[in-house]
Amino acid sequence: MSKLISRRDVMRGGGVIAIGFVAPRWLGAIAQADILQQAKGGKAMGDTVLVVCQLSGGNDGLNTVVPYAQKEYYDFRSAIGIPEKDVLKLDEHLGFNPALSGLHELYKEGKVAVINNVGYPNPNRSHFKSMDIWQSASPDDKLRYGWIGRYFDQFAAGSPLNPVVALGLSTEKPLALTAHDASIPCFASLADMQSMIGDPDTEKMLREVQGMDAMAGSATRVVQQASKSALDAMTILNAQLKSYTPKQTYNNDSFGNGFKQIAQLVATSPNTRVVYFSAGGFDTHARQPETHPKLLKSYGDAVLAFQREMEAIGKADKVVLLTFSEFGRRAKENASQGTDHGAAAPMFVIGKKVKGGVHGPVPDLKNLQDGDVRMTTDFREVYSATLDQWMGGDSNLVLGSQFKHADVFA
Repeated sequence: MSKLISRRDVMRGGGVIAIGFVAPRWLGAIAQADILQQAKGGKAMGDTVLVVCQLSGGNDGLNTVVPYAQKEYYDFRSAIGIPEKDVLKLDEHLGFNPALSGLHELYKEGKVAVINNVGYPNPNRSHFKSMDIWQSASPDDKLRYGWIGRYFDQFAAGSPLNPVVALGLSTEKPLALTAHDASIPCFASLADMQSMIGDPDTEKMLREVQGMDAMAGSATRVVQQASKSALDAMTILNAQLKSYTPKQTYNNDSFGNGFKQIAQLVATSPNTRVVYFSAGGFDTHARQPETHPKLLKSYGDAVLAFQREMEAIGKADKVVLLTFSEFGRRAKENASQGTDHGAAAPMFVIGKKVKGGVHGPVPDLKNLQDGDVRMTTDFREVYSATLDQWMGGDSNLVLGSQFKHADVFA
């Protein structure tokens, strides 16, 4: 079974026990929009939307944003380097991989911020550890839960959140979405969510749980009523999703299908503030020239279609896409026409409201750190700007300390 939340999970999953049945924790959230008011820091959650796209596996930053003007790049990558004549130039130093023609189109419109050399101190080359660091925003393991989960905790404490305020589209729930108070559902796809909510047996069982309040105490009745409201909200979303027809054509691949679903969700769910999406395949240890361009083309084409959809439905002013990978790749190619785990790499922040262009210095291939590109921007500077300037949060609370803002929002 591919579903992250199945009927069996509804029966046994982690949550509040009600009359012997167990409901998913996110169904314990009250479905009402008026809780989107004040965080502990006194800021209001706005109506902007953040889409986070995770490139799992460690995307090769140097073959994504190519430092074509540096001789060292071609010295290090005689087999897999991108010829200068093929590079989609951004300036006199850097250019996109030719597979990123879709992203390049948006860049020329001023809608792509390329942030060079993003990472964190004392980089870790383990996929799992580095991904945990990015998703928790805590390289020293001092902070619990995920950075997005902690953001929603600012609003959820004392006031439960609508279950569709945030949603994950991933085969595994990302650490970024875990929280103390907030509970964020995650599905492998919207189809999986729709099959669960649309399953008569599942819905009947859930509603029967809510209907047993005559046998329960007042505290249990509150939980049951909250779950009933949440189920109603998901049922309404289910119907809205079915009624929406995408305005763009998306490729039938992981990124195309993912961004198509994200567009459907943004278009039909006005309360949604964060959508988290991940796609893999970027661990290119061998035959990178065969696999990496296909992944980049899939990503770039999907992002272009998604941005055009946001423009078509009048949401372009309200939606920003943040793209990251857990680390870049080593500067030198390996013997298998691939690259091994590295450190700093570019991030993208994309949308109508970003400061398009190249941010930060060009990767200095004459001054590597143990064979890796050196960090010049801490990823928490990007998160800090996103939290404070886009999401209406309090980055000091979420990140545990103050970080300067990466200058990426208009």
